[in-house]
Amino acid sequence: MLKIQNQRRIFLPAFIKPLEEKNQIGSKKQFAKPKLDLLQPLRQWLDKIEILNPKLAKFIAKLIPAQCPFERDIMLFGRKIGHIPPMCKLNPLYNELVYLRFRALCYLVDKCGEDIQSYC
Repeated sequence: MLKIQNQRRIFLPAFIKPLEEKNQIGSKKQFAKPKLDLLQPLRQWLDKIEILNPKLAKFIAKLIPAQCPFERDIMLFGRKIGHIPPMCKLNPLYNELVYLRFRALCYLVDKCGEDIQSYC
């Protein structure tokens, strides 16, 4: 119970924790063990792939789509009744694959001088 200047008593609910306990809980989270990432070697391998020839760059640019191919609008009698969201971001290697495609497109533009509009 807390006393205020005009002597009214305030009852704090049991679910409110004092500030000291919150700080102790937060400090424990700082020293938590890192999680085991089984895909880390594959992520590193994808990041280390060097694009050194135009054939490889074109293959990668065609293989990895620019947009998620699963996103769709469900139409019935000309009216949109539903939407299937893009599920590519559920892929744990999504960022690495997009970056690999970006590097391939940059290689085609910078080193080969190609127009990449057909890949977009």
